[in-house]
Amino acid sequence: MDLTAYCRPVDTPSSTPAKRSFLNVPYAGTETDPRHQDDDNDNDDDKDNKAELKRRCIDYHTPAVLDLSARLYRKSNRRSHTLPGGSGMAGYPYLQCHTNYLRLMGLPLGEVGGGCGGDVIPSMAFLTYNAHVTRAKNSNPVMCLSWTPGGRRLLTGNQEGEFTLWDGVNFSFELIMSAHDQSFRCMAWSHNQNYLLTSDSGGNIKYWSPSIAPVQSIDSHDGQPIHALSFSPADTKFVSCGDDATVRVWDWAGRREERVMEGHGWDVKCVQWHPRSSVICSGSKDNLVKLWDPRTGGCLSTLYGHKNTVTKVAWNDNGNWLLTASRDQLIKLYDIRAMKELCSLKGHHKEVTSISWHPIYETVFASGGMDGTLIYWNVGPKGSEEPAAKIPYAHDMAIWDMKWHPAGHMLATGSNDRQTKFWARNRPGTLQGLDDDDTDHDTEIIQAEMELGNHVGIVIGRRGATIIAMQRQTKTKMHVDQIRRVLQIEGTARQIEVVKKRVSALLERVSSGEDDRPTGGFGFGGY
Repeated sequence: MDLTAYCRPVDTPSSTPAKRSFLNVPYAGTETDPRHQDDDNDNDDDKDNKAELKRRCIDYHTPAVLDLSARLYRKSNRRSHTLPGGSGMAGYPYLQCHTNYLRLMGLPLGEVGGGCGGDVIPSMAFLTYNAHVTRAKNSNPVMCLSWTPGGRRLLTGNQEGEFTLWDGVNFSFELIMSAHDQSFRCMAWSHNQNYLLTSDSGGNIKYWSPSIAPVQSIDSHDGQPIHALSFSPADTKFVSCGDDATVRVWDWAGRREERVMEGHGWDVKCVQWHPRSSVICSGSKDNLVKLWDPRTGGCLSTLYGHKNTVTKVAWNDNGNWLLTASRDQLIKLYDIRAMKELCSLKGHHKEVTSISWHPIYETVFASGGMDGTLIYWNVGPKGSEEPAAKIPYAHDMAIWDMKWHPAGHMLATGSNDRQTKFWARNRPGTLQGLDDDDTDHDTEIIQAEMELGNHVGIVIGRRGATIIAMQRQTKTKMHVDQIRRVLQIEGTARQIEVVKKRVSALLERVSSGEDDRPTGGFGFGGY
C-alpha cells in the first residue's frame, strides 16, 4: 500500500479574484481542474490572463498537527497506521489508496515507535515523487544545499558563488545574493543552528548568521578548494578538508587553526565529525578512509575498502555506522565498534557523488550518482543489499548534494544540470520508483527512431559514455546512425518514451546555448 505527502495546489495572486480554495480540489498536485474552466468563451485572447495560476506545495503542518493531537489519546505504535480505529480513542482508520485519505496522513516521525528504529514503511521513507523542479533565471550548476533551521527554506550554493533561497513549502524563489568570489563547495550548519559555515574552491571559509549575514572570513588550505566542513558535537570546533591533502581542526570562537592532520597521499574530498565522540572521518583521492583523533592529531585507523576516490563519508546518528561512497560505484557500510565492513552496496552504474542518512529511519539513506540516478537503500534487519527504490533519471547530470528535510517527508537534490529538485512521498495509488512500479505490463518490444540533426556527438558522448549510461538506466538497446543522423531505439513503448524525453531535454539545453560542454555527456565537470 502506497501513501503520499501533502501535495496541494495553492492559489497565487492574479488579476482576478480566486474562485476556489484548495479544499475543493479533487486530487493533490494538479496543475489544472477541468471542472473549473472559465465559462466565458467570448474573448479567447483574455483567457490566459484571467486563468488562475497554480503552484504545488508540500504542506507538512497538517500532518504535524494530526500527530500532536493523536499523542493525547494513544501511545506511539509503529504499526498504528494499519490498525482499524488505531490503538486509542483517536486512532486512525485504514489508509487506502485514495486521495481522500491524504488528510489522515501523519509525518514519518509519528509512524515510528519511540521516534527511531522500527519497521520501515516504504511509502514514508522512499521519496520517489518529484514534487517540484526549481531553476534560477541565470542558472549555474548547484554544488551544495542545506535546509535552514526548522526546514522552512532551502539554501543552495552554485558554481558562481551565489546563495539562492527557496521557500520549502510552495517552492517559490525568495532571494539570490553573492556569497563567494569562486565556486561553492560545501555548507554546514552548527548543531545549535546559530551559525552557518561555507567554503569555496579558492580556500575561503565564511561564517554566516541565521539571517544569512556575513560574520567572518578565513583563508586557508593554501588557496586550494575546501570540499567539506563539519562541526564538533559541542559546536566549539569544526574541521575542514581540501586539495592540499590535509585535514584541519579549527577553534570556532577564536577563529584560528588549531591542528593540521597529515596522512593522506592526495586530495581529501570529504570529512565529517562523529556525532558524539572525538573522532573525525575523512576520505581521499588516495582511495583511503582514515579515522583521526582531533585532540592529538594522530590517525586512529585506516580503511582500505575502496579502489577509487572516496567521494563522501557519513556517520549514522547512532554513532556506530559509517557510510562511505566512492568513484568505484560502491557504497560501503562499516561498524566502527569492530572496524568491520557490514555490507557493500552495488546499484550505481557510475561513480557515487552524494549520500545522506534519513533523519528519522536510522537504517534508510539516499545516494546520488554521476549519471543523475537517485537510489534509496534500507540496510536494517529487514532490509537488503539491493536498492529499495530507484529513480534512474532523477537528474540529467551528477547529483552533487542532497539533504533531507528535518521532518523526513521531503528530500532536496542539487545537480550539475543546474536544477534543484524536491522529492516527496507518493500520492495514493501511485508507485513511482518503487518495485511494483517497475513491472511493465506492456512487454512487447518495438523499434523507433529519433532525429538528432547536428547533435549526434552530444547523444553519443565522450567515448560513448552518454549512450551507454542511458541504455543501462532505461534498459533499452540504442544505436546512433551517424549517416542518417538518427537515434535507433529498441524496447517497450514506455521505455522508448522515457528515452525520447531525456534526449529531447538534452538537445534542447544544448540548442539554447546553456550547455558549457557540448561534446560531453552526463555528469562531466564539477569536482
